[in-house]
Amino acid sequence: MAAFPKVKLDLAADPSNFKGDDLPVENVSWEEVKEFIGRLNRKLGLTEQTGYRLPSEAEWEYAARAGTTTRYAFGDEFSSSLINTSEKTVAVGSLGVANAWGLFDMHGNVWEWCEDDWHNSYNGAPTDGRAWVNSPSRGSYRVYRGGGWYYYAVTCRSANRLRSPPGSRDYYLGFRLLRTYR
Repeated sequence: MAAFPKVKLDLAADPSNFKGDDLPVENVSWEEVKEFIGRLNRKLGLTEQTGYRLPSEAEWEYAARAGTTTRYAFGDEFSSSLINTSEKTVAVGSLGVANAWGLFDMHGNVWEWCEDDWHNSYNGAPTDGRAWVNSPSRGSYRVYRGGGWYYYAVTCRSANRLRSPPGSRDYYLGFRLLRTYR
């Protein structure tokens, strides 16, 4: 994607701090992820409505919980075999079994950017799963979810959320793409 024509930003060919074909991409900002998504959709001939995108915060949590009401998709107790809180990322899918909906690594490994602007509470949030963005001004922070290898296990619970400016990048920040089925 780094060689594909840019819209706004240059992209590093290999931004990740930890190298390996089976490791999650990390060390990317929200702005870089959005640039990547735009290039990917153009390359595949997809539109914004039919292409890939970041999940809303509500979609991310719904997917992470996979029908459960517990702290983690696998229960209320932390399991080091299912959550990576070590000293680096691990291979995608190597943290045990997938959740009930077949999704791996929803708890731990890397934090995952969401589309939403940061809000201190859910008062006024959309009730239909859409991303909560304040257009035309996007605000100064974006949400990320999922916990990461760099943090304590409690931060990996389904409901936990953090924020950073959209230009921030770090070795614990990655992403997960969605594509709406129509």
